[in-house]
Amino acid sequence: MQREKKDKHFIKKPVYPGGPKALRQFIAQNLQYPKEALKAKVEGTVVLKYSINHEGQVTEAQVVSGIGQGCDEEAVRVTKLLKFEVPKLPGKKTKVVFHNTIKVHFRLPKPEAQPTAVQYEYTSSAKAEPTKPAAPSGGGSYSYTIEF
Repeated sequence: MQREKKDKHFIKKPVYPGGPKALRQFIAQNLQYPKEALKAKVEGTVVLKYSINHEGQVTEAQVVSGIGQGCDEEAVRVTKLLKFEVPKLPGKKTKVVFHNTIKVHFRLPKPEAQPTAVQYEYTSSAKAEPTKPAAPSGGGSYSYTIEF
């Protein structure tokens, strides 16, 4: 007779739907850089400790280390928007609160490069040789515009 192996983790941890990559993508899409931080050109990482209830909702978020200028408050706001999937235990009705930490990175947006236009003008003057026919008198001038 074989015994069933018991899972070494009795309580399963909540997971974000789509995994860590989807979590980072959600934060990047919903994070709004505070105006104060943009003016002061503040960059850095805010570390938060947050709690997830039995329904998968973030109920509490505290700043462990912050950078100020409104970034801490914005990191808390975005963290409270997160919704996790909490695996249910068969036959058990438990209301467990999970605690986790997250790092929210604030990087200044890179200035968009303005398209530059370069004008290049090429003018050729062809000398007519006696053995060759003369060049047509259409001007022989070219103008190019190149945009980057």
